[in-house]
Order: sequence, then structure tokens, then C-alpha cells
Amino acid sequence: MTDWSAALIVPDQDFAGAPLLRREFALEAGHGDVASATLHASAHGVFEAFLNGQPVADEVLSPGWSAYEWRLRYRSYDVTALLRPTSVLGFALGNGWWGGRLGWNGGRGYYGSDLGVVAQLEITFADGHVQRVLSDGSWTAGPSAVLANDLYDGQTIDGRRVSDAWLAPGFTGEGWTGVHAGELDLGTLTPYIGPPVRRQAELAPVSTWTAPSGRTLVDFGQNLVGWVRVRVSGPAGTEVTLRHAEVLEHDELGVRPLRSAQATDRFVLSGGDDVFEPTFTFHGFRYAEVDGWPGEPAEGDLTAVVVSSDLERIGQFACSDDLLNQLHSNAVWGTVGNFLDVPTDCPQRDERLGWTGDIAAFTPSAAFLFDVEPFLRDWLRDLAAEQQAADGMVAFVIPDVLKYVTKDDAQATSFPAPDSTAVWSDAAVWVPWALWQAYGDRQVLVDQFDSMAAHVRRVETLTSPTGLWDTGFQFGDWLDPTAPPENPILAKADHGVVATACLFRSATIVAETAALLGRAEDQAHFTEVAARTRAAFAEHYVGADGHITSDAVTVYALAIVFGLVEGEQRRLAGERLVELVDEGGYRILTGFAGTPFVTDALTTTGHLDDAYRLLLQQECPSWLYPVTMGATTIWERWDSMLPDGSINPGQMTSFNHYALGAVVDWMHRTLGGLAPLEPGYAKVLVAPQPGGGITWARTALQTRHGRVAVSWSTEGPDGFSLDVELPEGVSGLVRLPDGTEREIGAGEHHLAGEPATA
Repeated sequence: MTDWSAALIVPDQDFAGAPLLRREFALEAGHGDVASATLHASAHGVFEAFLNGQPVADEVLSPGWSAYEWRLRYRSYDVTALLRPTSVLGFALGNGWWGGRLGWNGGRGYYGSDLGVVAQLEITFADGHVQRVLSDGSWTAGPSAVLANDLYDGQTIDGRRVSDAWLAPGFTGEGWTGVHAGELDLGTLTPYIGPPVRRQAELAPVSTWTAPSGRTLVDFGQNLVGWVRVRVSGPAGTEVTLRHAEVLEHDELGVRPLRSAQATDRFVLSGGDDVFEPTFTFHGFRYAEVDGWPGEPAEGDLTAVVVSSDLERIGQFACSDDLLNQLHSNAVWGTVGNFLDVPTDCPQRDERLGWTGDIAAFTPSAAFLFDVEPFLRDWLRDLAAEQQAADGMVAFVIPDVLKYVTKDDAQATSFPAPDSTAVWSDAAVWVPWALWQAYGDRQVLVDQFDSMAAHVRRVETLTSPTGLWDTGFQFGDWLDPTAPPENPILAKADHGVVATACLFRSATIVAETAALLGRAEDQAHFTEVAARTRAAFAEHYVGADGHITSDAVTVYALAIVFGLVEGEQRRLAGERLVELVDEGGYRILTGFAGTPFVTDALTTTGHLDDAYRLLLQQECPSWLYPVTMGATTIWERWDSMLPDGSINPGQMTSFNHYALGAVVDWMHRTLGGLAPLEPGYAKVLVAPQPGGGITWARTALQTRHGRVAVSWSTEGPDGFSLDVELPEGVSGLVRLPDGTEREIGAGEHHLAGEPATA
């Protein structure tokens, strides 16, 4: 932790929401060579820091978005190599999440109206002397080449104003002013836990053509998140415009799903050779519409830059079915696009919020695909801070900007006054538990236990006298495909059944967490809550014939996977689940609540063939329908695009929304055959269950203990063959499709069994 002496400084003028700030200084003499130099920096807004004309790091959009009221993160940089006898420290600021638009009602600046920077450069000399260069009243501020910037609407850059002169000693720029102290509680400054946002990849266009409107359209071949870097030459003052969207409709850019987000970048040419990169915004897009270009773009003039939190890819999967491989790729790209500092719902429209329900559903999948532990532990700190300020309530979104949106405009959301909500608020419990299972570090449980317990304790106060959680607003099985497009909350699954099942699961997890942490009193309490909830569920929702109230696929899936039914009731629930899936033609009948669990419910009740039929369905609604329609990310709706190529008429339609891709977790464990038998894969379960005509699969994971890999095939002379690789110190239990089991140790193993019959 840094001992802060600096102050937040704010330019005396706004400078179009994109000011530059600078401080020139000389190294103090008489102390020998510089031994080290570290810059600590944060901002209200987003910043790019420079020392002597060089960026101090390759990151963008720092310090990101946190619960600013309680946590303003700062970054620390080793800048020793950049120092000179006379140096210039500079910052370029943009609106970011602090000063830009947030939410769908057009509001902005919910956290504050002024942009500012807090910076502390600590220079240590050979004799131990420390020179500090602090953000204070001696700095100056001036205009940049950025004329407008907003995360939703895009960025405007005037090439005629681009200059690095402000980063050189002796600069005295026209229009530069002073700075003044801004409001900042230095106690809220906290170092990052998660990674910064960085450029991840670059994609060239796969095609460029002229649309019926006469505009130039560019296809980058992949729905991605970031921006387009532009290289262009033309007459000074020429304005080139790029508008971004995820899909085409009627051979033109499909912009309706953006709602009010403009997603448009504008570049004013200098008259020379310009390179523009709009780093104070981001877009969710595959296509760009180009207007005003002098002539036609040439090869290399347009490059899509993929931007994301800097996550390490650790999990791999492939199988003999190309459509499933594309589905898996879509989940990967959906994670990359939406794990941009906070786990957002979507990256393109006027929303991009940290919806808790999405990440509650998807964490097990994300934790296999990438090392998301630091990223989500950072976000969980925000969740706990917001929760503590809201008397234990976990909000719909974290950071909870909706508390300001609805305060300013009661009509800004159609939701009633918020309170704890099943699945969404359960993220307080489900996310840290999934991280514990994936990585085996109980510190996340230590850090989050009070938050986990507070969620369940609040929900206890919301249950009715029957013991059911059947009160208040619920999203329920959000986006059940049988619900009308204009009202996705009208799922078939009863809201009380879903919420009560979720309460049981959360109480059970908190009880198990208390046991792990040696908190006997808490363990006893939450064990009793779980037992009481289970009894209420059985009494009020489960009939003698095993049918569960509302008789929907989701209610059976939750009851089976969460352990609310056992023995004969579980068998009956499994049979009824299969009947409903069959009656639905093996098309999806679940939304956010049921989708992560339906294939597991089928598999564990002995209906593996039915799970595969559901997974491999290509007709809408299904996981593979979007793949057949050319999707390269997971869609928000099962039918975000209709079979005729038109966009779903619903007001809420995203083409990059990872939640419904949670089935990849089942693919890793059941099709791939790789699951943790102990948290963090200290012991591994290798239990592939082939089916659906799939003839081979390969799954690998870089665990905290080393690389684990599983591959199987039904194509060899032995029928079913299996290869397993375990690192030192890790053992495994192999369960072959014929039911035989065997313990294995570290090393490489080849096994064979009876041919799969599924």
C-alpha cells in the first residue's frame, strides 16, 4: 500500500472532457544515481500516463470502474528507465466511467462532474534519499486533440491538434491554465487486485464492400470489443467517420440494438499521414461503416484492436463436432469482450453494466477458460462495499450505478425498488464458491464470508411465513424463450420456486464455507436455514407425483442439481424433466436461471442421451442455432437474430452476452471429462461421457498445480481409449464410460474400456 501525500488535482477548465496535465521537474542533485523510481497514479476518469514522452505502460482505460465511493484503484509503475535529469510527467484524461454516460436513460457524471488525477512519483537515489513529485497546485493543464469522448458514443480526434510538444521540457502552450484541488478521500485509494485492461489482439478486415446506401462497410470476421485503429491521408479538415455494430440487417449496419449508444468515432485529418486510435472509448462490433474516407481504404488502413482485462487463457477444449467447437469459441470471445474491468452483460449498447445474474451463471465456465481469480476477487470487493452500504442487499449491478440512475429519473428503469433477488444477488455466494472450486485458494472465502453470510441473512428476512422466498421482485428465469420478446420476465418457471431453490443453494454453500473456515456457530445457523428452506420447498412445491409447481424445465433442473429432491422424488423429477424436454422437441426451454444446470440435471438422473440431444439441437431456440446463423459470440437471446436475418424485435437484443454460454462448463466436465474432485484440482476426476455421435474430445487446463490434460477417442481399435496427463503431486480418479474406476497418480496414462454406447 502506498503512503499517499499527493492531492487530486482538477484542471481549471474542462477542455472538452479530455484535458492534458503536466509537471516539469529536475532530479535533485547530490544523492548519486537513481536507484529506482515508481509512479503511483489514479484518476477521476480514465488516464494515460507519460514520462518524457513515453507511455509508462501499455494499458488502457485505467483506473477502470470500481465502486468509486469506497474504492478508487491506483496503478503503480516502475519508471526508472524513463527518468532524465530534467523530466516531464504528463497525463491525458478521458471521461471513462466517472464522467461519461452510464445506463440507458442518457445520464452522465453520476460520480462527479470534474476529471482529475492523483499522482505520486517516488524517486529513490543511491544514498537512500527519496524525492517525491506529487500532483499539486504547481501543475498546468491544457487542451488535447480529443474533441469529445464517451464509452458509449465514441471519440472525436482532430489530427490538426495532435502534438507531443507538451511532454517535452520548456513547453508553454497556448490556452493552458492552472489546476485546483479536487475532492478525494485518500483513504479510498487502493491497489488493483485484478489485471489492467490491455490490447489483446489485432484483426484485419476479411472483406470491404459498398452497401446499398453507398457507404463503405467493413467486416472484421469476429464480434469483438475494442476499437479500430485508422491510418489515413487526405486534405486537412476532412472528417472520417466510423460507426460500429455487431450485425448487418437488410445489407446495412444493424444499429437498432445499440439503442441510444452512438458507437461512432470521428477523425479530422491533419493533411499529412495520420494514425488515429480512440483509446478513451470502446465498442462491441464486428462491422464498421466508414464515411468520408478520401478514396477507398487500402490494406492496413483499418485494424480492429481487441481490448480486454489482461486475463491468462488456461483452459482448452476441442471435439469432433465443429459446431460445438464454434460454440466454445463463442463463449471464449464473449468472455474476452465482457471481462473489461468489470464483468459486464454486454459491450455495445447503452448499458455495459456489471449485472450480477450474468456472472453468477457463468463463473464456473469463465474460471476454466481463463484465470479470472484476481479479476473477480477485485469485483467482489466492490460487491461487498456496495452491499455493506445497502444493509446487506446485493444490487442488480456492481458497481451499483443504478442507485443514481433511478434516483435522478424514476422512469429510468422498469424495475421496482431493488431488493435481494434470486440468482442476481446470489452472486455474492456463488461467485466466490466457484472460485474456490476452480483454484483452491480459500482466501477468497475468508475475504468474502461476511458478504456471503449477509446476503443469506437478508434473504431470511424476505421469506414469507411459509419459509418460501416468494415475495418481492424477481427476475426469475429471465429470457426463457417462451416469454414474449417485449417482456422477458414472464418465464414459465414460478418465481417463488426459482428463488426458494436459490436460497437453499446459497444457504448450503455458506454453511459449507463456515465449516471450512471453522465458524461453528455460523455453520449451525446456515445449516438450519438450508434445512428449513428445503422442507418448505418440499411441502409447498413438490407434489406426491414428483411434479414441481409450474411444471417447467427450469424448476426440475434446479431441484435436481441443487439437491432439493432425493430418492424416489429425484427419479420422478428426472423423468418429468425428460418428458418436458422431449415435448419441447429438444429445443431450449430455459433462461438465465435454468440454462447453466439443465444438462447436468439430465446427466445425473441417467438421461445422458437427452442431454446430448438438447446440446446438439440446431433449430431455434438452441445453443447451436446462433452458430448456424454465423454467430461468433454468445447471444443475449436464443433468437437475437431471426431465421430470416432480421434482428429480434425486442428492445433488448445483444449479440455478445455470455450468460447463456454457461453450458461450456458441462462440456468441459462431461464431454471433455475433466473436473475437480477436490478444490483447485488437487485431485482430478477424469470421467468423460461420450455421446451424440461425437468420436473424440480433448480438454486441458493449466491448474495451480500444473497442466492437466484429458483426451479420448472412440475411433481406435480398442473402441474407447483415454489419455490422461497429471502434474506432480496431483492424483486422479478415472471413471470409464463402462463404469469401471481406477486411481492414477502423476504422469501420463493410457487407458481403454468398452466402447461407448451413448
